[in-house]
Order: sequence, then structure tokens, then C-alpha cells
Amino acid sequence: MEMPAVDVRTYGTPAAAAFQASRHVTEEGLTDWRDAVGRALGTPPTGPILDLGSGTGLWATLFTRWFGVDVLAVEPSAAMRELSMHPGVMAGDAARIPLEDESVSAVWLSTVIHHVPDLEAAALEIRRVLKPGAPVLVRAAFPGRCGDLTLCEFFPQTLAVMDGYPSVETVRAAFRSAGFGFESLAAVPEVFAQSLSEYADRLDRYAFTPLRFLTDEEYEAGLARLRQAARLESGPVIDKLDLLVLR
Repeated sequence: MEMPAVDVRTYGTPAAAAFQASRHVTEEGLTDWRDAVGRALGTPPTGPILDLGSGTGLWATLFTRWFGVDVLAVEPSAAMRELSMHPGVMAGDAARIPLEDESVSAVWLSTVIHHVPDLEAAALEIRRVLKPGAPVLVRAAFPGRCGDLTLCEFFPQTLAVMDGYPSVETVRAAFRSAGFGFESLAAVPEVFAQSLSEYADRLDRYAFTPLRFLTDEEYEAGLARLRQAARLESGPVIDKLDLLVLR
């Protein structure tokens, strides 16, 4: 079943603040992502990177520091733009990117692809702003590949929600229609929190799209399971999301 669309343009300040508080991972927890993105970029980009759907600016800020490049951030939510760590965020979305043709050396989409209502139109727009031969890097939870996420362990109903996300093949097909080929797909680990207690303390229902589709009873039951486990277990919480590279 296809997941109902969540229009991120309607995210207000509470949702943006929840995203910033819950979803920002420490730089030390993202070293595997730094290495994976560096490999996908290959030689240093000759122009800016586009962070499309940049949220509150974590990745744009990190890419600037990690790779020494300019990062152009585009975000549809005014509240997200207002709270962004990254300066100069532009209003726009995957169907309307406010950039010139062939002006960027890579496009990054982090946990954005399931919010895009028309993937083929987005692929054409991304093709327009990308330099020839430049990559698209998609960080996502794809159906059938996200069962090990901590969120799914304690809120198993979220698996059914994520089963409605665009699949790897759906994304590949949409971008293939715009001339992109498949380059690689790999699960990349990240240290999301230092303990389940920290994870539970940071969790906010409005920061994670799948939790928005749970009933109040399902959410409270999952939170109780998480709190119980946090009393018994310590150690870092390591999650994996996929990095899909198209070129």
C-alpha cells in the first residue's frame, strides 16, 4: 500500500524544532557516512553540491566542512529554513529547484525521496541542474531494507508505513527515465545515540515520518517498550540507512 504523502511545506516551527532536536546525529556518529559520500563523489567536486530538502541544515553544514566545497541548500518548509544551521537556504523543492542549468556537481537527498510526489518530474529537474556525469546521492530507508532500524524494533507498525515508501527499483526507474544509470547501493551505519536511554529521551513523534501514521495507542505501547529496554541495556544505538548512487 502506498504511503499517504506528507507535505513538508506544511511543517511548522514545532515540527522543525522536533526534527532538529531528534534527528541531528553527532559528527562523530557519521564518520561512515563521510567516507561513503566521499567515495561516491570521487575527485573533489568542481562546483557546489546541492542539498535538496536540506531540513535544518545538518548535512549541508557537514559537507561544507568535510569536503571543502560550497553547499547550496534548498528546503520547502519555511520553518525548517528558519531553524537551519546552514546560511542562505533557498525556498524550493524537487519539482522547482531555484538554480541555473548544469550548475551543481552533485545532488544530495537525505530521507527526502518518500516526500517527493512525482519522482520522474523530480529526476528531470535534478538532471537540469546537474553537470553532465555528476552523481545523485540518495540517503533513504527503502522498503524491505529497513527492518533492523531501532525505530522498527520498538514500533513494528512503522515497517508497514515504510513499505509504502518508493522502492529502490521505483527510484531507479524514475531516474532512468531522465537518463541516470545505477552506480551503487550500500547500507551505511551511523551511531544515532550513545544509549537507548538517550534515544528514548530524544525521540519525538513529529520528527519521524512513520510515527505520524501510528495510533496514539501504538505509539504509547512502543514508547513503553523502548523505556523498558533502556532500563536494561546500554551501549551505542547503531542504525543503517541506504546510500543509493545514480549517475
